[in-house]
Amino acid sequence: MSADERRRMIVQSVLPLMVEHGAGVTTSQIARAAGIGEGTVFRVFKDKDELFATCFAEALKPDQVLDAIAVIDLEQPLDDRLVEAADALSAHLQRMGALMAAMHGSGKHPERGQVRRDGRRESMSAMRDAMTELFEPEKDRLRLPAAQLAGLFLSLLFSGRMRFGDTADEPTTMELVDVFLNGAMGAA
Repeated sequence: MSADERRRMIVQSVLPLMVEHGAGVTTSQIARAAGIGEGTVFRVFKDKDELFATCFAEALKPDQVLDAIAVIDLEQPLDDRLVEAADALSAHLQRMGALMAAMHGSGKHPERGQVRRDGRRESMSAMRDAMTELFEPEKDRLRLPAAQLAGLFLSLLFSGRMRFGDTADEPTTMELVDVFLNGAMGAA
């Protein structure tokens, strides 16, 4: 196994542990989850801080959600495509949120600064591009360009997934998609 493959394998093994244990995850737990010896962890990463930083960077990558959006069948109705994409995006946000909450609760915070801002910008751009593809089959019927609608949809989805107290009032994915496509006003 190459060094890069070993790094990726360790990171994928550690992410769920970080959500569960925060910064309190032990090297023993890391090694056991990755199926390696404890010493191997520190041959690949100089310390736990470097491992955590690498895990944060990996969690911010939208690869998994982009893959899920890419396989959405463009033959199905637009509302079904958007619900499927919204569910994948929501799962991505929940994974990131769980990791950030666990680490914040244990006193570790993701690295701040330009690298994180650039990564977030790149992630958002990649997600908008993927969402744009879902709108393309209807491009002749759209009121706005597909890329603009993709950005608006992401804004609505991300703001709609924020907790505003009582979760019973939180809109379902289908409700968000319906309001996005049909507006807030009912038939007269």
